[in-house]
Amino acid sequence: MTDLQWFVMRDLKRPNSKQMAYQLLEEQGFQVFTPKVWRLFKEGGKSVRREVPYISNLLFVYDRRENLDPIVDTLPTLQYWWLRHTWREPMTVPYADMDRFIHAVESTDTPRFYLPSEITPEMLNRPIRIVGGPLDGYEGTLLTTRGSKTKRLLVELSGLLAVSVEVNPDFIRLIG
Repeated sequence: MTDLQWFVMRDLKRPNSKQMAYQLLEEQGFQVFTPKVWRLFKEGGKSVRREVPYISNLLFVYDRRENLDPIVDTLPTLQYWWLRHTWREPMTVPYADMDRFIHAVESTDTPRFYLPSEITPEMLNRPIRIVGGPLDGYEGTLLTTRGSKTKRLLVELSGLLAVSVEVNPDFIRLIG
C-alpha cells in the first residue's frame, strides 16, 4: 500500500455544473482542496456573491491512489494530471508544500492567485521571512504590485499555482 499523497487532479465538468468533482469527493470523505475566490452572479435580477474555484478544473486530493482509482474509473470527467515524459505517473505535491500553501490561503480573507505565467520578474521584490503572526516562520518573496501600499507574501506551489497573502509590515524581515 502506498502512502497518502496530495494528487493534482482535474475536473472536466462545466464550471456551472450542479455538482463539481471536489464537492462529490468531499461528500465521500476525501480531503480535498481547491483554491476559491468570491464572484458576483446575477440570479433572478439580484446580485449574489458566491465562492467558486479560481481554476474550475483544478483540485488537490489527499489520499492513496488505490482509493482514488475506482472513483476516477467511474467518473469520466475526473482525471489525474500526469507528469510529462512518464507513462501515466500522476502529478503529486509534497505534503509540506501543500500544507504551507493551504495555511497561507486560509490565513487571509483576500488571497490573490496567480498562474506561473502571470508572475513577472518586476513583481518579485526581495526575499523575506515572516516573524510573528499567523504566518510566523514563512519565507518567500515580497510581491510588488503597482499602486498598492499593501505588503504581500508570495507562496508558490512550484509550476502549478501561487498565492499572495497580505502580511503586516511589522512582521516582515528581509533575508540577506
